[in-house]
Formats: sequence, C-alpha cells, structure tokens
Amino acid sequence: MAFMDLDHLLSEPTDAVFETLVAVGPVEDAPLTIDTAVVLGGSVAGLMAARVLADHARRVVVVEADALPEEAAFRAGVPQDQQVHTLLPAGQRWLERWMPGLTREAQDRGAPFVGPEQAITAFDGVPQASEGEGYHLLALSRPLLEVLIRGRVAALPNVSFLRGRATGLGYRDDAVSHVHYLAAGGDADDRDARTIEVDFVVDAMGRASRLAHWLDDSGYDRPALERLEAPINYATALFERPVKFADLPTAGALALYTPRYPSGGVSVAAAQAIEDDRWLLMLMGYGDSRPGRTVDEMRSAVADLLPFFATVAANEPVGDVVTYHQAESRRRHFTDLHRFPARLVSVGDAVASFNPIYGQGMSSAALHASCLATYLRGRPDLDTPARAFFALQQVVVDAAWAVSAGGDAARLDATNGVEVPEELRLQRWAMEQITAATLVDGAVTDAFLQVTYMLRHPATLADPALLARAVAAGERHRQTP
Repeated sequence: MAFMDLDHLLSEPTDAVFETLVAVGPVEDAPLTIDTAVVLGGSVAGLMAARVLADHARRVVVVEADALPEEAAFRAGVPQDQQVHTLLPAGQRWLERWMPGLTREAQDRGAPFVGPEQAITAFDGVPQASEGEGYHLLALSRPLLEVLIRGRVAALPNVSFLRGRATGLGYRDDAVSHVHYLAAGGDADDRDARTIEVDFVVDAMGRASRLAHWLDDSGYDRPALERLEAPINYATALFERPVKFADLPTAGALALYTPRYPSGGVSVAAAQAIEDDRWLLMLMGYGDSRPGRTVDEMRSAVADLLPFFATVAANEPVGDVVTYHQAESRRRHFTDLHRFPARLVSVGDAVASFNPIYGQGMSSAALHASCLATYLRGRPDLDTPARAFFALQQVVVDAAWAVSAGGDAARLDATNGVEVPEELRLQRWAMEQITAATLVDGAVTDAFLQVTYMLRHPATLADPALLARAVAAGERHRQTP
C-alpha cells in the first residue's frame, strides 16, 4: 500500500491537491485499521464512502431508512431523483477505477455513453466551439446509477445494509463510539430503538443531515452553515425515444440563457437520451419563473429554444411532469471547528449541496470519497479529529462552490442590480471572457470543460495566457460580420 504524506500533500498548491484527489484509486492489501465502520445514508455519496471503507475496515454497515429496491426505482428519500442526472467525467472515471466495468454494465442496461459529436452545449442559443477528442458523458437516470453502484458495494464480503433511521451518536474519550438508530417501522417510544458499537462513522445523510444538531446537543462545535439564496424551479418529463442511440445525430443538449435572452423565463434547458429508449427533458427557471407543469406547457416553453428541445418534446410523453423546488445552495464548514469528535466525517450533500443543473453533485460525492481514501491512506491518528480529511474536502467543496454557487450568485446579482466588490467584479468579468470565448475557440472550451467536468480546479482558468487568449477570441468574434 502506498503511504500518503498528508502534510506534504496539503502544503501543495490547491490545484495540485485537487488533481491528486481526482486521480486517487483503490489499493491492494490495505491494512485494516478500523473494526466496524458505519455509513449513515445509502444514497450515492454513502455508497461511495462504503466502497472506500471496505478496503480499511473489517466490517462496514450502511444504515438507510428507505427500503432499497433491487431494480432501478424512485425513492422517497431522494426527492430530486426524477430530475436530470448526468455523471460528469470526474465521477465516471472515479467509479470506473473503484468499480471496474460499471460503465459497460450501465451501457448494457441501455444507458448511452454520449460522445462530443452527439452533444450540444449552448449559451444564449449559440453552441460552444469544440477542439480535440472531447469528453464522454454517461447519461442515465439517477435510480439506475444508484442501483448499479449499490449492487457493486453490496457484493463486497465485508459490507452489509441495515434498514433503519439514525437518531444520534454516542461518544467515548471524545471519539464516536456508538450509533443510535430506530429499526424499520420503529418510533422514538418503542423497543425498536437500537445501538451499534462503531469505530468510524460517515455522515452521508444528505442535505437534511441532523449531525449538526447532534453535535450541538452533545457539547461539540456545530459546523457553520453558509446559505446562498438561489430559488430554482425544475420541470422534468420523460418521452419515448423511437430512434436508437447509435442513430441519433444529437443525444444530449444543455442550453443556458442569460436574463437578457428572450427565453420565456427558461434559464436552463437540458435533454438527454437515457435507458429504456427514453428522453429526459428538464427546464429550469429562477425565482418566480415556473417553466411548465404540464407537457403542453413544456412544449410551449421550448418552442423558442434550440430546435432539439422541441424535437424531444414532440414525442409521446411517459407519465406526468415532475417538478422540484430548491430555495438555496448551502454548505457546512468543518475546517474551523475547535471541538469535534474523532472518528467522524461527513460527505456529499451533508457537507455541500448546489444547484443540481451544474451536474456536480455526484462527482463531488466521488471526490469526497477520494478524500476519505487519501486520508485513510495517510495512516492518520484516528483518535484525533479528522482535520486532514476536512482540509482535503474543502478543496473539492471550494471548487464546486466556485462554479455552481458562484454562477448563481453572479446571475442573481446582475438581475437584482446588486453592487459587488471590485475584486469579485473582476473575477466575474474574467469568467465572462472565458465563457464567451468558448463559443469561438475550441482550446478555451477544453480548458473550461476540464473545470466544469471537475477534472481540474477552477484556479486553472486564472492563467494569464488563457485569459488573454479568451479576450482576443472574444474581440475577433465581435469584429466578425
């Protein structure tokens, strides 16, 4: 097993730390430093954490309140799982390293692996320029991805699943020592309340995690919660897809519209071919904009967008339109806590949840798992708080927050006429130059995609040579008749 010097890694530049985390893979013959590890939450982030822990613990138990179906099916505990989910290259590569053959298995189940020649990304109706081979995106429904990952994790000999709802933690010598939970069907007053002795706990309870309250009640520091008010409204519908994936000239599109573009209140439109010969079409609006609650309303909304969306919506609908509302992006800060129990970490939406349209949630969860693997590979003192883990994780969270929450904040400030500090104004101006240049310069597009696909850190876009190229490309574009 390759030892990871955590102090040395954390002394490296932020973009170098990020790229190390992107590249982390499993190791053979890792020493078992943990007896019983418990993951609270059996969604994607929890499953990825369980996969990492399986290399370091004698036993891994995943505690999940929902009944976990053997086949792809929507779950009450994942309210957004009927919306568009695209696995970005960073997440797809992580899964393929840790669960070899998962991409092929998804394709065998009908999930398209969409190459750049079949994909469109457009800003205000203008497609991005492309250069080189580009990237492939695994397009599938969230339930199918989750059941594929869960099947791989459940097949590990030291991983088991327990249906129940976690209700709190117990501590010994300032380290987590117990998980309290209610067995399926139990409530707080009956005899189904139970306890597991543990050596390590991962909070993967999602956006509504109760960990902060448990810590506060037990006298530990509560991680500060940062909120960005960015109210978004989704409308998603399934349509039949009569044309096979291989015969589609376009299999996926993402179109973003600024407030000045006459898009009928649609801020983002996305459509992709998924399994079962279906299309998944999603429209998103900010604030009071509701992009459609019926199929007819969605068809009307896409009439003035890229023609591809109208082509998708013209097919026979499958079921009703599903809506989703999210009032804010949020993140919890763990790096500045003074009193925090040992043998405890948080991952996924329990740490940071963003506007889902950027597609960074699942890939962020994969990189959080990579942080956990890197931390455990560094042979840390598990009887002290996992500060090195949270420092690594902050690199990932900052990167995703800069892209998604930063984009939302810029849009809302512009819409509301908010004055912003000069430094922030210059940062946003630079990003506008990069984004505009992607419409005419394939090299700038590639650098931009590496960041949005979570393969490289956003700091790489601040390279003076890249920014100069972007400004020059934009100027040439403006002077072209």
